[in-house]
Amino acid sequence: MTAVETPPTIQREQSLNDVRAVIPEACYRRSAGRAAAAVSMAVVLYLAPVVALALTNTWWLTPILWVLAGLGVSGLFVLGHDASHGALLDSRKSNRVIAQLCMGPSVHAEAAWDLGHNRIHHGYTTREGFDFVWHPLTPQQYRELGALARLRHRFEWSFLGSGAYYLRTVWWEKMWRFNAPGKRHDAIVRDKLTLGSAAVAIVAATGVVAGLLDGWPAALWMPVKLWVVPFLVFVHVIGWTVYVHHVSPDIRWWTRKEWSQFKGQMESTTIMRIPRVVNRLWLHNIMVHVPHHVDARIPFHQLPAAAAAIAEAYPDTVRTIRLSPKEYLRSTKACKLYDFERGCWLPYSAARA
Repeated sequence: MTAVETPPTIQREQSLNDVRAVIPEACYRRSAGRAAAAVSMAVVLYLAPVVALALTNTWWLTPILWVLAGLGVSGLFVLGHDASHGALLDSRKSNRVIAQLCMGPSVHAEAAWDLGHNRIHHGYTTREGFDFVWHPLTPQQYRELGALARLRHRFEWSFLGSGAYYLRTVWWEKMWRFNAPGKRHDAIVRDKLTLGSAAVAIVAATGVVAGLLDGWPAALWMPVKLWVVPFLVFVHVIGWTVYVHHVSPDIRWWTRKEWSQFKGQMESTTIMRIPRVVNRLWLHNIMVHVPHHVDARIPFHQLPAAAAAIAEAYPDTVRTIRLSPKEYLRSTKACKLYDFERGCWLPYSAARA
């Protein structure tokens, strides 16, 4: 009697849909009340320091108010980011309007953000040649840079440079400068024109009023004091936030062939433990980043519950760390260049090999 050979078992690659299946249905329930409360608090936390900046010239208080105003911009932006994903409210139109308004102080055109962040970054997280956010250079690519470009890269990938990287690469090149093709072009141009016109009008009106009250030095200084500096504080906060979510010696990027949705969203994303007061006032659970990447439809107030369910089902996959200066410095020291074939970060010295 001939023995029947058992066919080899083919292991199915893990799917992101399997992860979504473990998330409780309750995690998708949106709350208009919680959304309204969060947006209202964010507006107050932004306007209060801006008004205080307009009323004071005290040298030691101004920097404190700049930091608070920058955090206020960040809080509004995080909620606008949630609305842009369609996760804040049930109404698609209401989400878009709130996204546009909340992204106003950070001067982000929502339609352009939707394409670059929602579609490309979320659609191809840490995939070589697709995800443009903190996309690393190979040693060969770094060798091909000119002297000034190398110097810029060294600064932007240092512990001081995350804001400069975000401002140049994400905010300017991939949003304001980028000319989107196809059906999205007109909507993006409209958003840019509307937001750009509003920003110019607000800055000009601030300068005129300040000039009439206190002369031409105030006309130049007041717009910088109220709008520009808080914006630059925000840029540093958001650049640093995106960096710690996706860059670490423990996080790998994937070649086009190796990449999958599961790898990009589950293995290349991080949950950060941060002080509760900071999360409650300004960050609105954005540091609970793994479930947000698994399914961006989950509203901000349900992310911790979704994270718990995912971590229980995939305890060896979900990366959770306590955010600290030491952890950040470890990443900025080690993560300079990348070898996509070996799947590892390299120092600049690798470019000399």
